[in-house]
Amino acid sequence: FYLHFHCKHIYLPPTLSAEQTTLSPTHFPCYFSCVLDLSNNYLDNLPAGLFRDMSNLTRLTLHNNSLTGMDRDLFQVPTGLGSLQNLDLSLNGLSTVPLGLLDEVQGLRWLSLAGNRLHGLERAAFEPLANLQHLELGQNPWECDCNLRDFKHWMEWLLYRGGCLVDAVECTLPKDLRGRDIRGVPVEMFNYCLQLEDENGAGGGGASRSGTGGGPGSPPWEEAPGDCVRARYRPVSVRRAIGTVVIAGVVCGIVCIMMVAAAAYGCIYASLMAKYQRELKKRQPLMGDGEADGEEREEKQISSVA
Repeated sequence: FYLHFHCKHIYLPPTLSAEQTTLSPTHFPCYFSCVLDLSNNYLDNLPAGLFRDMSNLTRLTLHNNSLTGMDRDLFQVPTGLGSLQNLDLSLNGLSTVPLGLLDEVQGLRWLSLAGNRLHGLERAAFEPLANLQHLELGQNPWECDCNLRDFKHWMEWLLYRGGCLVDAVECTLPKDLRGRDIRGVPVEMFNYCLQLEDENGAGGGGASRSGTGGGPGSPPWEEAPGDCVRARYRPVSVRRAIGTVVIAGVVCGIVCIMMVAAAAYGCIYASLMAKYQRELKKRQPLMGDGEADGEEREEKQISSVA
């Protein structure tokens, strides 16, 4: 005896009135749906547990709604949402992605956050997405400051790993970076963040580095409890630069050694040649005297014969 459940596509047409801005699990009668399309409505609230009976969900579309925030337990369901591969949150009013929201959707391959009000994102919120292959982040008012530095490093790691497509993350602020893709901004421009962290740490003591006392702009690794401090993540550009410097140093060292050896060989050769020339000059006068004695002997022999 076997039960066969077929995936179904649930589409909620954009007929919700402006008064009906939230949903409950009773809106979804099919427990074995694979695709759920809630786009183009007035939704501004999605309660926790909304998808608790949809463990087979593979695609969820919340495009073009009025969502300004999301409950971090929205995808926390008993059976998990490990089958979810496509999540569209574009064209809403999201200003942040809470930590823990994406922890239960680690199988996600396609994610869109385009067209929201995102100024910055926390790297820790996206680290569970080890299988991500496509990420859309365009059309957001990104502020390319210290709060976005760690997420920049995560994107660089994602691209360095390969197999993932990430669209442009164009800066809105500061003005000198407006219109530039943050991935093209040199990591050295964020060095001042370390100075700010040191100043905040010196001014606030240990409290600024423990729990949630790090304050705005503090990276996640600086918020470890107690005296535990995690090693700073080195972005791809820095790692490559360090490797280039090491290789260049080794090559320069080898060239310098070869130049010193050539110079030493030249000095030794020059000294040997000078010694040889001196000895040759000493022998020339002796050779001249021998020739003169030979000529006198020949003359004596000729005269005696005569």
